[in-house]
Amino acid sequence: MPSLNTKPLQVFIVAIPETAGSALYGLKDVLMATGNIWQTLSRNGVKTSPFAVSIVSPGLKQFFCGNNIPVLPDEDFHQPSTLPDILILPEIWLGPDEPFTGRYPTLVQWIKQQYEAGVYIYSACSGAVMLAETGLLDECQATSHWGYQDLFRKHYPKVRFKPEPNLVIADSAGKIVTAGGTTSWHDLAIYIISKHVSPAEAVRIAQVYLLKWHDEGQLPYHSLLRNNRHSDHLVAECEEALKRHYKNSHAIQLTLDQANIPSRTLKRRFKNATGSTLIDYLQNVRIEAAKRLLEQTQLPVDEISIDTGYEDASFFRRLFKRRTGLSPSQYRRMFKPIIHSAEPDSMS
Repeated sequence: MPSLNTKPLQVFIVAIPETAGSALYGLKDVLMATGNIWQTLSRNGVKTSPFAVSIVSPGLKQFFCGNNIPVLPDEDFHQPSTLPDILILPEIWLGPDEPFTGRYPTLVQWIKQQYEAGVYIYSACSGAVMLAETGLLDECQATSHWGYQDLFRKHYPKVRFKPEPNLVIADSAGKIVTAGGTTSWHDLAIYIISKHVSPAEAVRIAQVYLLKWHDEGQLPYHSLLRNNRHSDHLVAECEEALKRHYKNSHAIQLTLDQANIPSRTLKRRFKNATGSTLIDYLQNVRIEAAKRLLEQTQLPVDEISIDTGYEDASFFRRLFKRRTGLSPSQYRRMFKPIIHSAEPDSMS
């Protein structure tokens, strides 16, 4: 831990009206508690304050962010009273088809300038979309919530988007780090504390706040079926056909027969409209069906394999793990308690 005489690191957390309040205030609270809350609760160790955390905005007037949560900025990025060592871009409320293009251009340029000045830049969830707008993620690997992968593909194609991990270090110097889904700010806070204070303090903070490091990544939470907006009515009909026939071993052929156009033409149109091949789409339908059966029934995995169109249970297990990051049994252990805890009898 830093000594009592160590100057605290200046942490700026960006807040705009689109910011999610949970990530904004969660990050500020956890980082401000670092070095002192465990020591207070355990009555052990010397208390320190390794971080000085400020909310920075395009002005100092109070405003309301996502879900009408009030924000009173500490700093105006146009004229900050100090310079940051660390800059955090938390989650922002953006639809999966809404790029950050044209929003807050002076803020975007300022973020880029901070990186050029040597500041560490961290983003949580959709904060990576704001970061992508700066161009700092071009030709770099990055992550965000898995729901934004199509947005990155369409609007930020130079970013090598990875929907699977919970955390991605973008550059060799470790100066840019992106975190994944909505509560990835937990992972980000643990990472920042570990890197800039100590791993031991990161563990202590995780224990106090019950923060979980999502080492399983985002794949277990990732919906494999997303509504890709497109205007190809024939492809839309084929999507419905695959969902209808997914249990059938001849689902692809049944879909091709229904389309009644050359298979090569349909495959090309399907890929252009959905971003997936016919077989990938069918496999995603089957794995999503398998997830529901694992969550909601006690059926053995071999029966679930057959029920979702796979006679070869070993192939099903390999495919399931490739698509979700977990074996079927691991997935059931992870998500079945959540389903059961929400049932009325378990809450009595």
